[in-house]
Amino acid sequence: MTRILVTDDENKIRELIRKYAEYEGFEVDEASDGMEAVEKCSKNHYDLVIMDIMMPNLDGFSACKQIKQTSPDLPFIMLSALGEEYDKVHGFDLGVDDYVVKPFSAKELMMRIRAILKRTNPASASGGVFKLDGLEIDYGARILTVDGERIKCSPKEYDLLVYLVKNEGIALTREQILQNVWGYDFYNDDRTLDTHIKLLRKDLGPYARYIVTLRGVGYRFEKKD
Repeated sequence: MTRILVTDDENKIRELIRKYAEYEGFEVDEASDGMEAVEKCSKNHYDLVIMDIMMPNLDGFSACKQIKQTSPDLPFIMLSALGEEYDKVHGFDLGVDDYVVKPFSAKELMMRIRAILKRTNPASASGGVFKLDGLEIDYGARILTVDGERIKCSPKEYDLLVYLVKNEGIALTREQILQNVWGYDFYNDDRTLDTHIKLLRKDLGPYARYIVTLRGVGYRFEKKD
């Protein structure tokens, strides 16, 4: 399981990130300041670190620099209420992978985490299991199960579902979906997308309602009671 260290002196921020990260299937550890983060990274293995910049005892930049001395390839996402260009440049000079300014969207942060993990460790990003009511997706085995029954959907239907699920709550345009699931050869081919959405909804049965049509835009995957 992918393990993430969330470092922030604000408990509410840590709780928010933990909630969303655990929903994504990640294991989450916490640190309340830079010193604690350095200590935990010296004793434990993490696949990614989320680090606030302004913290007591040891700031995020200094903590990142110390951790990078022994774990140079460990990915970092820096959080800050500051938006000055200097902070971004300084962070990237230290080897930071991404930079998110507070207040931020937790869903967008999860997207950034997945993108970094996919780039730095493809296996960790492709594994895990997604569960929502009776809907289950085993990413590693590429298996879709609905109410305990394995569904024999086409490879492209599966890829479409995974893309929607991993962008849960986000309005995805037709162009975005076609580019990311089919590639540029199918750009603007609305019939291909609509046909696969229809087939996928049939496969999902009672959970087809989670795929919401956005007229004039595209689709969105969201939990609906």
